[in-house]
Amino acid sequence: MDAVKLSRIDDALEELSYPIDADAAASALAGVTLLLADGERDLGELIERANDERFESVEDLETELHNVLPREAVGEPYQSEGEG
Repeated sequence: MDAVKLSRIDDALEELSYPIDADAAASALAGVTLLLADGERDLGELIERANDERFESVEDLETELHNVLPREAVGEPYQSEGEG
């Protein structure tokens, strides 16, 4: 897998065996491009920035990735999230 959209991140994360150490996850996904609304990032580098040292499940890793993404990465530019 060379690239993955943020909305399909679980496809890439499901390829790992859990539980997994952060270093092992970062190594396994190094070089995979995560396509974001504001550009792209290396998935392995994002995992390296995570606070957790171990992930018990896909959901754990996905949650931590959302915590390290820049705020503008998760939404389409100039679109509302339905506030109100």
